[in-house]
Amino acid sequence: MTNYLEFEKPLAEIEGKAEELRAMARANEEMDVEKEAAALDKKAADMLASLYGDLTPWRKCQVARHPQRPHCRDYINALFTEYTPLAGDRNFADDHAVMGGLGRLGDRPVVVIGHEKGNDTKSRIERNFGMARPEGYRKAIRLMDLADRFGLPVITLVDTPGAYPGKGAEERGQSEAIASSTAKCLQLGVPLVSVIIGEGGSGGAVAFATANKVAMLEHSIYSVISPEGCASILWKDAEKMREAAEALRLTAQDLFELGVCDQIIREPLGGAHRAAEDTIASVGTALQTMLADMDGMDANALRADRRSKYLELGSRGLAA
Repeated sequence: MTNYLEFEKPLAEIEGKAEELRAMARANEEMDVEKEAAALDKKAADMLASLYGDLTPWRKCQVARHPQRPHCRDYINALFTEYTPLAGDRNFADDHAVMGGLGRLGDRPVVVIGHEKGNDTKSRIERNFGMARPEGYRKAIRLMDLADRFGLPVITLVDTPGAYPGKGAEERGQSEAIASSTAKCLQLGVPLVSVIIGEGGSGGAVAFATANKVAMLEHSIYSVISPEGCASILWKDAEKMREAAEALRLTAQDLFELGVCDQIIREPLGGAHRAAEDTIASVGTALQTMLADMDGMDANALRADRRSKYLELGSRGLAA
């Protein structure tokens, strides 16, 4: 069953009527409603194309947060064979908001790390809604060290509202853990590629996405703060999140212009949640292409490539 976003309510009514007609026909085989239902389907398809043809930044935020959007676990299960999860930071605990382990992308052995939000109430609580604690970032550092030691490319899948801001996380060194994870990304002598699959929130996302190449799904977002948080700070009113979303330039299209994002991965019409398998396949193709582009680069070249990327960040948009 599709969960409709606020701006999709007119679409929900039309698709609901079409399904209602077909349900009546199933209950009464003498009824022939296919012509009327097909007309409603056509109207719904046209409306879907119109709605998604020019999404505002705030609507893109809503799509990026859609509860049925494929999450990190879905990508790992579909794209990586021989996946072996690795747990814990060898210091405090295992953070279930961060998944990671060894696997193969096609024939290529890799280390994959990502934020996992969960897909129902129980799993969302267990995964802390994708908000990592310090031990999550330290687990990522441990896995990146492992990848560097054995010469394995690192793939990160980013989908987080931001790092967890709780008291316990701060007591255990949240800011230091984020900074150390970001620094580890820059120090790696192996290829590092990242895909923003949903939300890329604040330093919690940067700690995984300081990569040689960063791709974003078409309706994903990546910003220093959430629109609601920005609105609360600037206007003392979280309800001004629409204005904040415009000002933050957090869409994939804006970030591609600025050079923060290197590639935009197209989503099916209506968002990734309407055709999850197609979206996952597109991400898999993008990952293989990005890694292939770095074949033959040695450790020093990879570090230099990463360094120059972030020293020049934003220059493309400023020059324009």
